[in-house]
Amino acid sequence: MLFRPVKESDLPDILRLAACAGPGMTSLPHDETRLRARIHGSLETFAGNLPRAQQSFLFVLEDPLTGRVAGVSAIEVAVGLNEPFYNFRIQRSVRASREIGVYKNQELLHLSYDHTGHSELCTLFLDPDYQLNRNGLLLSKARLLFIAAHRHLFSSHLFAEMRGVVDEQGGSAFWDALGHHFFEIPFAEADRLTGTGMKTFIAELMPSWPIYISLLPAAAQRVIGEVHPRTAPARAILEKEGFSWRGSVDIFDAGPVLEAETDVIRAIRDSRVITAGRADEALATSRSPFLVASENFADFRAVLVQPDTEDCPLSLNEAQRRALQVSDTDRLRLVSLYPEESAL
Repeated sequence: MLFRPVKESDLPDILRLAACAGPGMTSLPHDETRLRARIHGSLETFAGNLPRAQQSFLFVLEDPLTGRVAGVSAIEVAVGLNEPFYNFRIQRSVRASREIGVYKNQELLHLSYDHTGHSELCTLFLDPDYQLNRNGLLLSKARLLFIAAHRHLFSSHLFAEMRGVVDEQGGSAFWDALGHHFFEIPFAEADRLTGTGMKTFIAELMPSWPIYISLLPAAAQRVIGEVHPRTAPARAILEKEGFSWRGSVDIFDAGPVLEAETDVIRAIRDSRVITAGRADEALATSRSPFLVASENFADFRAVLVQPDTEDCPLSLNEAQRRALQVSDTDRLRLVSLYPEESAL
């Protein structure tokens, strides 16, 4: 499988993936016009034609045997510089009365703009037919090698807003308990509007005062900080790389926002650069899978190098070298697929 930047010709496959993603995935709408705009925005970003506030990199995972796009993932360079980027942050309040001997911890939701200017990992979706052979790990983590290779483009802080709990009908218990009372529109419609960039209505209608979580129905409280079942693997991948939930959630479905300092993320911190001619020599010391990426910017590519058998040393085969489009003197960036494995 090949990880590469999106092309205009990928639109039909991405539209198919969007149909599979279902409700709640705002950044991958089943809308040809909006998806075409996202692809165009990525192409313009790679071409250097957009200001930082509008820059967005969209990548795909391609099956080289069929040319089919099996997955997508993306990076927003700096959120909230053109349009506000809202989250709820959970904060604790302690109230006590000596007179009656009551001591209460309360958690409150505060509307915040904490991630303004930060880079965001987003739009991760893999075709269910391709959820095997570590394809999900390649699709998610190859973005980190791109950030490591072009570190100056991204902020010192990365975050990922995870998809919250949404039922099969597209309903959200958190939305029904809170957002619905202020917006009077269905959850899917609110999600769609924010996905199109229409976010001013949030500030206009959402209460600015803190909201006591204990006043929400139990069903809404239970989903705060929880992820959609399809998103659980993506959350686990990021947490193993050093991301953690620090109390921010999506304002609509209460999905957790995972955060990390960019330079301490394992795949970024431990990645190493060698020439392609030395790849086999370096990989031969490992029996575990490695991510291998070109250092090229506009034609960035990444593959997963896995041993043929348990005792077989790693090596780049000819098909992988062609996919990476490198000669022996070109630079490659490598990192072990799993955090528990030693870096080169």
